[in-house]
Amino acid sequence: MAEDLELGFGETASVEMLPQDGSGGPMARARLVARRDGVCCAFTCCLLAFPILAGLTAYMLVSQLQTPGEDCTPVPTQKDQEFGTSHQPFYAHLQADREKPRAHLTVVRQTPSPHLKNQFPALHWEHELGLAFTKNKMKYTNKFLVIPESGDYFVYSQITFRGTKSECGSISQGRQQIKPDSIIVVITKVTDSYPEPAQLLTGTKSVCEISNNWFQPLYLGAMFSLREGDKLMVNVSDISLVDYTKEDKTFFGAFLL
Repeated sequence: MAEDLELGFGETASVEMLPQDGSGGPMARARLVARRDGVCCAFTCCLLAFPILAGLTAYMLVSQLQTPGEDCTPVPTQKDQEFGTSHQPFYAHLQADREKPRAHLTVVRQTPSPHLKNQFPALHWEHELGLAFTKNKMKYTNKFLVIPESGDYFVYSQITFRGTKSECGSISQGRQQIKPDSIIVVITKVTDSYPEPAQLLTGTKSVCEISNNWFQPLYLGAMFSLREGDKLMVNVSDISLVDYTKEDKTFFGAFLL
């Protein structure tokens, strides 16, 4: 049986009523139970499917964000290609620098020795111990630094002088004793193609009216185009005034640019 219920605003709803005598009651209840169970089952399936769908969605997003290993190699930019800033040429340049001739000589105790007329005495050097070295065919022999290959070299030297009171033109025991009024350093090049030594660098410093126990460093350095077989040496005005106490005070060297 069905009755129409008035809901208001002229609308009605039909409601199925169970028979009063109880006929068809079990079948109606079974339909209601089945319908309720179907709704509960669908709701449960939705609840179970939601985490699975969320997990699959997250997995797909992460997979899209991840980059394969072979794609991690940086691609050279146009600037890198134009200016050659790749790592290989850079390391090759460093390796080439290590193979260039170079030398650094340090001071040793000096002993007076004969020297050419009109030329200052030449210093001799340590070339193996301490800070001293000769590398890549650069050689030191008989006070000379020998150039192994032609090219542009930076040549440098620092000579530290040390002395006592130096009053130029002082009088000693009734006669005039001339103290050195200046100290002079000369870097000289000797070559087989030219008979006379050539002065590459010269430094001069006055020591007149200096107080007792004075010391004075003189540094020289410049670039020169040298040829294979050229010989370099350092000459000083007074070899007895050279400070040989520490190897970082007096040194001499050259390296290929």
